[in-house]
Amino acid sequence: MVYLVDDEDVVRDALAWLLRSRRLLSEAHGSAEAFETMLRQRLAAGAWPSAPSCLLLDVRMPGMSGLALFDRLVELGLTRLLPVIFLTGHADVPTAVASVKRGAFDFVEKPFSDNALVDRVEQALALSLQALTEREDARALARALAELTEREREVMQLVVEGKPNKLIADALDISVRTVEVHRARLFEKMNVKSAVELANLLRPGGG
Repeated sequence: MVYLVDDEDVVRDALAWLLRSRRLLSEAHGSAEAFETMLRQRLAAGAWPSAPSCLLLDVRMPGMSGLALFDRLVELGLTRLLPVIFLTGHADVPTAVASVKRGAFDFVEKPFSDNALVDRVEQALALSLQALTEREDARALARALAELTEREREVMQLVVEGKPNKLIADALDISVRTVEVHRARLFEKMNVKSAVELANLLRPGGG
């Protein structure tokens, strides 16, 4: 889904038509306030976005500016799930460049090339898909960890440290056979086949 936030009807209509021509869905809002209201409602209803999304955002609008809305998205940690492409006039370019440094995906100067803009939109949607996948992987990891028993967590820590079963058994004062059972259950719950795979899964950013 491509969200369009621009106070000019003609711009929103032209962008929606352009996106339809490339088989991309869009949802238009005439002000930053309207988009923020929608955003709050959907966030309150659950995890959002649930599908790859990006935002085409005009910099200058009556009321809340595009930059102020972008600041809200930064505060909410949404700029990877919802990459922002600013639509800017020439005078706004330095401001837009500064926003890119703060996490905006890109800025496109008006008048823009239709094909170049849609190409960037598709790249932003690919980034959103990657972020959504990482979010789901992190949730799946958290669910798997929550299912481990205390003993399985102890075994996991020692397995990740590279300890062989004999040393794990000695450290926990249990039999090697018991370690093997816990290790097998641990691997099954974490959906891994080796200690290396488990260590990579638990490494920050490794899921």
